[in-house]
Amino acid sequence: MNDEPCSSEKPNPGKLAESLKAIKSQKGLPPVHDWNPDFCGDIDMEIKRDGSWHYMGSPIARESMVKLFSTILRYDDDGKFYLVTPVEKVGIRVESAPFVVTQVKAEQGRLVFTTNVGDQVVLDEEHLLRMGKDASGHDLPFIRVRDRLDGLIHRNVYYQLLDLAVEKNSGKTTTLYLKSGGKEYYFSSYTN
Repeated sequence: MNDEPCSSEKPNPGKLAESLKAIKSQKGLPPVHDWNPDFCGDIDMEIKRDGSWHYMGSPIARESMVKLFSTILRYDDDGKFYLVTPVEKVGIRVESAPFVVTQVKAEQGRLVFTTNVGDQVVLDEEHLLRMGKDASGHDLPFIRVRDRLDGLIHRNVYYQLLDLAVEKNSGKTTTLYLKSGGKEYYFSSYTN
């Protein structure tokens, strides 16, 4: 691994992947929040709303590369997304959310969500559902996946959640909750 700070050459995915070879062999996610490397500029990389990763306008076809990059993704206080290694930090664009939730299963009384890159999270106090707006202002459902990184809940999963929801009526309002781990989590409400 090159321990030199940012060079004058433009950052590229190949260089990032090379920097990650040693990290890849470790178990679990890399400690990206503990790393404070030099900012090396923005890279022409974007995560689209459908969860696909693109470099210079072309999709990154290697799933293993996408999964690797997803492990070094960080969202900083400046409101931007970065790929971070111990020796460099490069900015990327995210259209809606860095992950897409492609599956939900009820397992042992818990709701387990799976993302397009294989992350699994249980609906709980650390991984809450929320409604948010995408870049075009549409309300969309998200769940916290990890470290300030959210997953957009795919439409099919959203409909599955509606089927799993428990209704509670209060006057003219019906509120929908999801049960996970013995607790209820607000999902949606509507007027009767």
